[in-house]
Amino acid sequence: MTKVALVDDHALLRNGLASVINNSEGYQVVFEADNGKHFIELLKKNPKPDIVLLDITMPEMDGFETAQWIKANEPGIKILVLSMMDNDTSIIRMLKYGAKGYILKDSKPDVLRTALREIAEKGFFFNELVSGRLVHLANQAADEKGRNVMLNEKETEFLKLCCTEKSYKEIADAMHITPRAVEALRSNLFEKLETLSRVGLVMYAIRNGIVKI
Repeated sequence: MTKVALVDDHALLRNGLASVINNSEGYQVVFEADNGKHFIELLKKNPKPDIVLLDITMPEMDGFETAQWIKANEPGIKILVLSMMDNDTSIIRMLKYGAKGYILKDSKPDVLRTALREIAEKGFFFNELVSGRLVHLANQAADEKGRNVMLNEKETEFLKLCCTEKSYKEIADAMHITPRAVEALRSNLFEKLETLSRVGLVMYAIRNGIVKI
């Protein structure tokens, strides 16, 4: 039986999710929490979940903080993000904090069931928000060697800044170059690292030790 915990500040949504999960064979909701702080308290009193279904926007302790806490203190618990936020910054941050999958709140129940099953069986779930290749790279063993790609100083600096929440315009300012030069850097790295998104650049930087998380 795969044990699941729900962490979301909307009780009605939690009730609906609990119903879907409990009626899915092989899954059981062991507890529900309003936010990260509440989750940590309940974790001491209830069976440890295998998977945490985690919202991002919550009072007191949000999903980002909660994911960081789980990664540091309970790394065996897998995180599936369920959020309304579909922007690159949120996805990048949650991947950095150890999320194994990311789905939107307007997803159909079958998508939730599939995500839970794949995380339970394979350790990750990918969809249109996060490609399987990126999640796979994020979860590979730390001692696995990355592809031998030579990066110059500017490319390395750009990759590091991509791992922050800065916009591309802010990255240009930080590097003292024009936005057009940043676009050229980005395009060159997309081709060199064989990726199509900023998330891919971040995952490469994490995997190859260019940034530490």
